[in-house]
Amino acid sequence: MRTSTRITGVLTGLTLTLGGAVLAAPAVRADIPACTQMAGQAGATASDSVTAACGRGVVGDLQGCVTGLTEAGVAGGVATGACRAAAHEPR
Repeated sequence: MRTSTRITGVLTGLTLTLGGAVLAAPAVRADIPACTQMAGQAGATASDSVTAACGRGVVGDLQGCVTGLTEAGVAGGVATGACRAAAHEPR
């Protein structure tokens, strides 16, 4: 097998694998509404920044989520709980 053919095959496989992961990711949606609701109960207004912070919690960036929520006015302990709720599947 020629090297150029092999490289093309590997790149094609990698592209299909990564593309499949991107397409499957929205199907595994965590619980952003629970996160935004907890933030709202703690006094944050529902805004794009709260939703974006909760979105970071969904992908596992707990520190980024907590930082975003505290900047939006949510107390540290509540922000941590909301971000952990974002990482869980909706019930």
